[in-house]
Amino acid sequence: MNFYPYYKKIDIFSKASKEAEEFSKKLKEWLISRGIKSRIFKNLAELEHEELLKDTNLLIVVGGDGTLLIATRRVAKYEIPVLGINLGTLGFLTEVNVEEAFNKLEYILQKPLCVSRRMMLRATVYRNGKKLAEADCLNDVVINKDVISRIVDVSVYIGNTYITTYNGDGIIISTPNGSTGYALSAGGPIVYPMMEVFIIVPICPHTLTDRPLLLPPFEPIKIRVESKDKNAWLTLDGQEGTQLKYGDEIVVKQSPYFAYLVRTPYKNYFDILREKLSWK
Repeated sequence: MNFYPYYKKIDIFSKASKEAEEFSKKLKEWLISRGIKSRIFKNLAELEHEELLKDTNLLIVVGGDGTLLIATRRVAKYEIPVLGINLGTLGFLTEVNVEEAFNKLEYILQKPLCVSRRMMLRATVYRNGKKLAEADCLNDVVINKDVISRIVDVSVYIGNTYITTYNGDGIIISTPNGSTGYALSAGGPIVYPMMEVFIIVPICPHTLTDRPLLLPPFEPIKIRVESKDKNAWLTLDGQEGTQLKYGDEIVVKQSPYFAYLVRTPYKNYFDILREKLSWK
């Protein structure tokens, strides 16, 4: 008997740790005992196979925010809702704690999911006019100076309109979802996660008047590496990286895909901010 008529198949993606794997096994058994089909994905390659995710109503990610970012990038094109169970520390995205998981799931699965649609980014790197790399991300595109570089210069455009050249440790192009991540620690604003805007945040700029910018996502942001004798790195969500050289151009635009994150009905976004940031 299926206890939850809205859900026939709920899959699980587990962080590669003993604690996460043990909890994922218990979760799978709990789902099956309630008449729901379930499968545990332990590696990213499995999430690339559309056939394995066929008829999946929900993907539960067991781990921290980093694990959720990895999984969400892989399944966004299938429009599968994702729910995070937090085994990490801060957990802005994985808002259900492991201690309360089964009680909260019992409540959440009684009705159709409350899903929050989040904007994603697509970054494309061009070298000598040829496409070098391209990928999507949920939180941010970051261009950092190389380890031994003292400063990196990047010129920034929106569409074909020149904005400025940033001199400093780098630049962050963030989504609203990523505004509580690296962008926040670099002095960027907190932006409501369901908005659709680009957030540009310079990292330790040499000029104090270089401030964060919010821009509409209708035109791509173009970034050019201007430092001739220094290398830089491009990273997506702090997880996937590409080394950059002088003259490389990075085009960041809104991805055609969105992340669909399950929101728990007993906790809103501002409840999470107050809890995680120790607001009163």
